Amino acid sequence: MNVLILGAGGREHTLAWKLKQSPKLNQLYVAPGNAGTSEIAINLAVGVNDFQKIKDCVISEGINMLIVGPEDPLVNGIHDFFLNDQEIAHIPVIGPEKAAATLEGSKEFAKKFMKRHAIPTAGYQSFTSDNLEEGFTFLESLPPPYVLKADGLAAGKGVLILNDLEVAKKELQAMLIDSKFGNASATVVIEEFLSGIELSCFVLTDGEHYKVLPMAKDYKRIGEGDTGLNTGGMGAVSPVPFTDEEFIEKIHSRIVQPTVTGLKKDGLPYKGFIFIGLIKVGEEPYVIEYNVRLGDPETEVVIPRIENDLLEVFKAVADVRLNEIDLMIDKRAATTVMSVSGGYPEAYEKGKVISGLEDIQDTVVFHAGTRIDDGQVVTNGGRVLAVTAYGTDFSKALSLSYKDLKKISFDGMYYRKDIGFDL
Repeated sequence: MNVLILGAGGREHTLAWKLKQSPKLNQLYVAPGNAGTSEIAINLAVGVNDFQKIKDCVISEGINMLIVGPEDPLVNGIHDFFLNDQEIAHIPVIGPEKAAATLEGSKEFAKKFMKRHAIPTAGYQSFTSDNLEEGFTFLESLPPPYVLKADGLAAGKGVLILNDLEVAKKELQAMLIDSKFGNASATVVIEEFLSGIELSCFVLTDGEHYKVLPMAKDYKRIGEGDTGLNTGGMGAVSPVPFTDEEFIEKIHSRIVQPTVTGLKKDGLPYKGFIFIGLIKVGEEPYVIEYNVRLGDPETEVVIPRIENDLLEVFKAVADVRLNEIDLMIDKRAATTVMSVSGGYPEAYEKGKVISGLEDIQDTVVFHAGTRIDDGQVVTNGGRVLAVTAYGTDFSKALSLSYKDLKKISFDGMYYRKDIGFDL
């Protein structure tokens, strides 16, 4: 089979690395890809939202399957674009159709979905510029901290957690009246704050059947001890040490099953990954958010723990026979630590030469933001490289991730030295 992966980050490099191991794979393409994917696949200079160009590539390269990495093309309807074009309608797309992708495209839609299907989540209300004063009143009724979420996609920046009521009111006004996050904050969801420890659950579904993948915990804040600004993710571990069998059973029965059944009941066709952002409050799981694709950097620890031929698994999703697959999971722990550009998640420079990659021995390095420039690998994003290792437990795996990370360098490179500190 010839396969095309859409995307340019660590998630896409990890998927490419895993698919490359399949004997069923003929040629692998990644669009637009990065320096890492260029070593194992053919990169195509095509944007993830340029549907016409993607179609042209699918036809010219004889692509047999499209795997969509990021959320943007899914929310924008790439799956529907394929289904509605006779020339490419037969090509399976791994990723939900547009209506189902609204689970990530709209926080309000997701909240209503959870309420409808009795899926545990924080209490909330939604507001627009028309009822700003009601928003202020609702904030006054809540204890701090105050959680404000832009309804639409805001590149991971649309969630604010604030301790001061007056600041929360100002931010609500900035989101609704001053379009702080553009159209994404035309509607704002205000939620009750849930206190607990977060984790990520990954589900793969063909619309009828589903498999729960290994769970993971990621670390979002830039500073050690989970301080400072939010990022796309500074590291991750899998499995999650604080999930016992009873807690996992609650996740399956109260959240995963009702989610897959709910999508079916609501007539939302879904073939692909569902990322469920969870929080453990006491011994109870609650949903913080849905994503309609794999999370990053969790992908870099979840996919390496799957022992199956991933292309075979995706084929089963396309053919609605995922129930025939016996998912095999590596018993070892996997960890990843992300190196980032100096200044990230605020302003940073690109084009810094990366050295030391040839010295890596005990880990797998997944490229998140890199490109080839004059034959050299250089930085091309805020999050640059994810160094993934296996170990009998997460601390042994982490020691290998850190050991190899020390061999890599680029100007301004930074990474957190405390991933797993709270476990």
